[in-house]
Amino acid sequence: MKFLEIDSLEQLNTVFRWETPECILNGRVEAYSCKSAGSEKKLFRQLESRYTSNDLTPGSISPDDLNIISPFGRLNETAPRKTFFYLLATLNASFPEHDFSDVRPDQFSKQPSLDLVINSVNTTLFNLGNDFIVNKYRMWDTLDDLVRLHECDVYMYSPDIDEDPMNEDGYLWSMNYFFFNRKLKRMVFFSVKSQSIANMSADEDDEVEEDDDDDMDDNA
Repeated sequence: MKFLEIDSLEQLNTVFRWETPECILNGRVEAYSCKSAGSEKKLFRQLESRYTSNDLTPGSISPDDLNIISPFGRLNETAPRKTFFYLLATLNASFPEHDFSDVRPDQFSKQPSLDLVINSVNTTLFNLGNDFIVNKYRMWDTLDDLVRLHECDVYMYSPDIDEDPMNEDGYLWSMNYFFFNRKLKRMVFFSVKSQSIANMSADEDDEVEEDDDDDMDDNA
C-alpha cells in the first residue's frame, strides 16, 4: 500500500486529538493507494497459500473451510482474497511495528450502510465533545472527495483485545473503519482510540516515583 500525503487529511489529523474529563482521545485518517509494495509480497503469498486449495498442506485448514463466506466473500476466490489482503496491508502500513498476517477474516465485518456508519461515528464524536471535526472541518466531505464514499465498501476491524495495536496504558476502546473504493483502488483508514486519564496519570506518577528513587540511590 502506498501512503498518500493529502493536505486536507493532515489538517484533520492536527485537530483529531482532544480530551474529556475522563479520557484522552486520538483519531487519525489516512489514505492509501492499493499498489502493493515489495515488502507486501510475502503477505500476499501467505494468503494465497492459506486460502487456495491447491496449496493446502497437512494440518492447514480444510477445503470445506475455504467455502465459508467471509465478510469479503469466499476466500477461495480471487477478488475476496484481494480485499482481505488490502485490509491487512493497510493495517501493516498504518502500524509498522505490528504484524497483522495472522488476523482472522472474522475480525472484520462489512457494514450494511454508509449512512449507519456516518451516524455511528458522528454520535460517538458528538457525545465526546468533538463536533468541530465534522462540522467545522467537514470531515465527511473531505473523505468523499478522496474516495467517493457512496461507491465504497465499508469494513470495521474489531481485534481481539490482546492483539489490538492500540492496547496501551489506560486503553478503553477503539473504533476502526476502512472505506474501500475498488474502482479507484484507494483505501481510507479511519481510527479513534480512547485512553483513561486516570490510568495514564497513575502510570506517570509511578514513573516519577521511580525517577525519584533512582535519584536517591545516586545521592546515597
